[in-house]
Amino acid sequence: MNRGRLDLKYLIGVLSRRGLISERQGKVISQKAPAQKEKLTQLRKVKRGGLSYLSCGNEVTPVDVLASMGLKLGKGANGCLDEEAIMRMVADDLGMTFKKIDPLKLDLELVTQTIPKNFALKHMVLPVDTSLETITVAVYDPFNRQVLEDIERVTKKRVQALISTKSDIVKTISEFYGFKSSIVAADTQLSKPLVDLGNLEQLTHLQATEEISSSDQHITNAVDHLFNYGFDQRASDVHLEPKREQTIVRLRIDGLLHTIYRIPKSVHPAIISRIKALARLDLAEKRRPQDGRIKVERHGKEAEIRISTVPVAFGEKVVLRILDPDILLQDLEGLGFSSADLIKYRKLIEVPHGIVLITGPTGSGKTTTLYSSLRFLAHEGNNITTIEDPIEMVHEQFNQIGIKPRINLTFASVLRHVLRQDPDIIMIGEMRDLETATNAIQAALTGHLVLSTLHTNDAASAITRLMDLGVEPFLISSTLTGVVAQRLVRKICPHCQESYKVKVADLAPLALGKDPATELELKMGKGCQQCRNTGYLGRSGIFEVLPMSEKLRQLTNRKSSLAELQKAALQEGMITLQQSAVDKMLRGMTTFEEVMRVTLADRENQANGC
Repeated sequence: MNRGRLDLKYLIGVLSRRGLISERQGKVISQKAPAQKEKLTQLRKVKRGGLSYLSCGNEVTPVDVLASMGLKLGKGANGCLDEEAIMRMVADDLGMTFKKIDPLKLDLELVTQTIPKNFALKHMVLPVDTSLETITVAVYDPFNRQVLEDIERVTKKRVQALISTKSDIVKTISEFYGFKSSIVAADTQLSKPLVDLGNLEQLTHLQATEEISSSDQHITNAVDHLFNYGFDQRASDVHLEPKREQTIVRLRIDGLLHTIYRIPKSVHPAIISRIKALARLDLAEKRRPQDGRIKVERHGKEAEIRISTVPVAFGEKVVLRILDPDILLQDLEGLGFSSADLIKYRKLIEVPHGIVLITGPTGSGKTTTLYSSLRFLAHEGNNITTIEDPIEMVHEQFNQIGIKPRINLTFASVLRHVLRQDPDIIMIGEMRDLETATNAIQAALTGHLVLSTLHTNDAASAITRLMDLGVEPFLISSTLTGVVAQRLVRKICPHCQESYKVKVADLAPLALGKDPATELELKMGKGCQQCRNTGYLGRSGIFEVLPMSEKLRQLTNRKSSLAELQKAALQEGMITLQQSAVDKMLRGMTTFEEVMRVTLADRENQANGC
């Protein structure tokens, strides 16, 4: 058995020892390998200067060949034998540790200053951690001892090797060294013009990560990298925060912020200027907040990035809100509605006239629900007009209007004119005042479907909030079709989820109505590289759908209290936000802790009579 090289013979041996393939299957793989390698080589060749060649890091390896054959993982296992599964088996066979590289956990300075980029790419090695005496390196070929000795000689530290996949190593090298070289070059060349103001287009093509190199405009490269990185990491926001000595770059992922870079303070103004130029903002204005947007094209798809700048103690802070159409425009089935609530909600928005309100605090997913609903309703027979502050995402099927209070273009004033535009469906970003609410009601009374938002804690509170704004109860009862309250809960990571037993007594705050001694089987995420050791990956909505029934209309006309409205809604079968969250917990989609975190404030508000 050859244990000295990461070749096909060794890999077949690993699979055989694990009982995944027979001796005959091993021979078949050996026979097919040359042709498969040639096929992959031709697919991976890139053209430059009229010649085809394999770029460094793109060479076809025995692991690539084996992974491309679509072999099954084995009995009782789902999926095929991919690169990660193969490398995990190699690590286990050699008694080594496998590492799934998480770029958010890496130190930019460590990665880029320990070893040169060409050396790292040629030998597929990546520094991932260091201490006074040791340096931890992720390697692709664990048999290449010479490269580890070279690193020990240069760093004067003992090398601890971990095994990782080639794709993770190459991607991280390209991202980190490309971004670092751009920042360093910009830091030393700030005297040169950074932005060609005469050649900026609103639609900006983002360079792919592999296209970024030190020979391009450095600030442009750095900003493109930040945009790409935000999309790759599923971030909703990118924060650039200037401090006294440096600028901190943070990503908000699944509702939580992660620090990813610390860049020189001298580069900060140039990066901000590049972003402001792309967003068509005033480059000279640094004392007042500004808002803008950038439309980007990435992998053949268009998306939007909303820009907000504000002056802080050490410069201009910028937040980039990433508006990915795949997230903002979903099928209604993917938002998180239960089957019963989805049927109720679809009935609400399929009524040709009336008002449907979506309620919840900032960041609860209201915009996603609104846009997804408009997408569901959009067809050639409908004229859909939106009035927003600002326009969240430009969509060709909608006629979108952004309000501008400075020129008296408000929700109310625009809505009056929109009614003359023959709309079928009107979406109002937020019902803020009596004038807007009155015009919305007028639109509903004249045969239009109106969708809007309110900031209330639950569905029933929307009725009393409209009364507080000054809307007459009889107008509310005659136009309001229904209300949906919502929140977002984090979903358990499917890669590291595990089951555990818990007694109902330990879940007492949820009032499940079961024998306290009963045991339930719940799920939780133990934490892995995929979810950055949080145990959660992605978010889902929890909903409270309240259709306006005849009884609720009568109570509204009588100016009944919030408690009476809530009692009637529950009697008619409304599922509360907490019940919706508990249902997701019992189905293994989220955790008890997440249910408590998201619904605790609502319970406290209800207890205080809010």
